[in-house]
Amino acid sequence: MKYWIKIFITLLEDERVHVNKSFFLREIIALQKKGVPRGICSICSSNPCVIEATIKHAQKNEQTVLIEATSNQVNQYGGYTGMTPPDFRDFVYSAAERTGFPCEKIILGGDHLGPNPFQHEKSSSAMEKARVMIEQFVSAGFTKIHIDTSMPLGDDPGKEEGIIDPSIIADRCARLCGAAEEACKNGEEKYLKTEHPVYVIGTEVPVPGGSDEVEEGIKVTSVSDFRNTVSITKGAFVKNNLKDAWNRVIAVVVQPGVEFGDHSVIEYDRKKAGKLKRAIREYDAIIFEAHSTDYQTVSKMKQMVEDGFAILKVGPALTFALREALFILCFIENELFKADEISGFSNFMQVVDTVMRNRPEYWEKYYPGAEVKRAFARKYSLFDRIRYYMPDRTVKTAFNKLINNLKGKTIPLSLLSQFMPGQYRKIRNGLLVNDPEELLRDKIINVIADYSYAAGNG
Repeated sequence: MKYWIKIFITLLEDERVHVNKSFFLREIIALQKKGVPRGICSICSSNPCVIEATIKHAQKNEQTVLIEATSNQVNQYGGYTGMTPPDFRDFVYSAAERTGFPCEKIILGGDHLGPNPFQHEKSSSAMEKARVMIEQFVSAGFTKIHIDTSMPLGDDPGKEEGIIDPSIIADRCARLCGAAEEACKNGEEKYLKTEHPVYVIGTEVPVPGGSDEVEEGIKVTSVSDFRNTVSITKGAFVKNNLKDAWNRVIAVVVQPGVEFGDHSVIEYDRKKAGKLKRAIREYDAIIFEAHSTDYQTVSKMKQMVEDGFAILKVGPALTFALREALFILCFIENELFKADEISGFSNFMQVVDTVMRNRPEYWEKYYPGAEVKRAFARKYSLFDRIRYYMPDRTVKTAFNKLINNLKGKTIPLSLLSQFMPGQYRKIRNGLLVNDPEELLRDKIINVIADYSYAAGNG
């Protein structure tokens, strides 16, 4: 074990030490290398309800949280949320301040930062836009940076086949890391202070938001490919005078054999990932980051953390839980008000589907087949493409109408027992307030709590 790992372990045992955000992630590495199965859940969402639930759970359990924005959610052009990196930072910090949660306990991360949103453009244009994007993330104080250059660009050889030379991936990764390092020198001082980013690399990166390959099965990353990724990328960093930055590469994204589709989940099989588990022990300063862990059982996620997959990313499962809760509240709204005179039902479910049908760009390629099958998927698919439409003005109006209708009249315990039995029990035991917004958050917190437990944090 290298000297710095021993230092981190010593510091962990001294409760007087105040660590910065990137150091917290290195603590996890130190514990992993010591044989302690500790990890962290990476909340990859821009939904206000999810962010509020995350912060409330962290506050109650006195935890540090990792919240990440993907390059398609947030970028210099606003992404599908309409937020730039500084906007997203302020959005998260404002939610924390409203709750009284210290921003110092929030680690902000950038996920899949690279040319992915611009991959159909020529490589020169796509990489320039990726450079600007990563600079904005780092300048805004994001301290965990996942660089993803795994996709072929518009004029790359092999574009049609989806093939790209690993050396090109590594070179582009190093170039973007260099841009991030430079941005760190010139960033907003009140957010960066003395921290430098830590980096996550990896070429076998699952598609953000789920994959339709789930029916065909998922191939676990081979040990040779994993080692090759580390070796080639390290060489590219050294070639670009980024030795210090390489020492801050904390994780590699590999495919551990987990994925989800429309209505099915491929669960973690530690036997299939056994060779990877042994391979990660060869590296004193690197852990695995696992994407697409949504919908895994608690026991499977716990096994993943024990096997070195210490960063568990989750996104769609959180907004899926929110969607479930919203649909349930629609059923409650219907039962509660159909005999009463009110200013109108929210019709939230119908409004969302109408907006999705009018703007199919975020779900069309995910939901093939006859319209009846697509209509079902738009509502209930584990891909949860509804999350892309939550920022829509019409959808937000229906959301607010639903909440306000239910706030105007206490939801009877009998309806809660019928539609939300878990929340009903918490209310009866004085653990939850009978309020529609609290009910929404609690459904999300149930998912977060599973991740927290699996990561060894309660």
